[in-house]
Amino acid sequence: MKISSRLLPFAVLLVSLLWGSAFPAIKGIYAQWEMLGVEQTMENRLLLAGLRFAVAGLILLFLAKQPLKDFKATPKWPLLGFALGQTYFQYILFYTALSVSSAVLGGLLTGLGSIWWLLLAPLMLKTPWPNLKQWALISLAFVGVIIAVYRPGAGSGNPVMGATLFAGCTLSGALGLIILNKVLKTMGARSATGWGLLIGGVLLTLTGFQAWGDLAQLFPLKVIGYSIYLVIVSAVGFSVWNYLTSLFSVNLLAGYRFFIPVCAVVLSTLLVEGETPGVGIWLGGSLVVISLIILHREQHSADN
Repeated sequence: MKISSRLLPFAVLLVSLLWGSAFPAIKGIYAQWEMLGVEQTMENRLLLAGLRFAVAGLILLFLAKQPLKDFKATPKWPLLGFALGQTYFQYILFYTALSVSSAVLGGLLTGLGSIWWLLLAPLMLKTPWPNLKQWALISLAFVGVIIAVYRPGAGSGNPVMGATLFAGCTLSGALGLIILNKVLKTMGARSATGWGLLIGGVLLTLTGFQAWGDLAQLFPLKVIGYSIYLVIVSAVGFSVWNYLTSLFSVNLLAGYRFFIPVCAVVLSTLLVEGETPGVGIWLGGSLVVISLIILHREQHSADN
């Protein structure tokens, strides 16, 4: 089914609500671990993430039309690069960031993905460089991030470390999305998403091998429930988003990503106990979102 440009904002909003809900869900798992006396070690986090993405990838490959044929027809290095960027490295950083900082701050900083795309696309996809006004808006967005990190509010943990990790996370995701453009030349969007999630998920699971012996302790009933939901978030969210990349330009999609930080901040505020956005989140977040909206309009005008 083709999605028209008029329906694009609603498709991105759906993805944003799904991805935004992942922040409180992961925080919910960490809260369960804390209540049960389970340490949030790197190995435990990697096993949690790896199983989530591997299962989501298998589901998508099962639903794809010709995943094995697509796999054989696709150069393996770009596919591996996509899996490493969009799944492996992105979520090592993401899960670690959520363990040291707040979901509210992390939700806001997902908006950096659009900025990274505007900076990386000219280098890797040979799109035009931002003009002077766009550079000013990018700078304004970074000022907003600094303000948000300075006064993030209650439950923020280590905001500087969290912000650094979230920035690296969004950079990895942006690189993965750009590499996806090469993968989609020989592979359908659903197959590409499935293989990316499966390969990245298996690598995460293998990296967290030291936690395998604690599997039963790590996955009590409530954590299993959260994990099933996160599998659905990954399968549906990445499937829809990567399908959109096969229909619309990276720059156009980047412009609509302001939905993601808005949804993530709102859902984290409502659902994560002990987190209250401070003045920095509201003021800095407003600067980030306003910058992204104007950047989108500028880009859309330039494309037309």
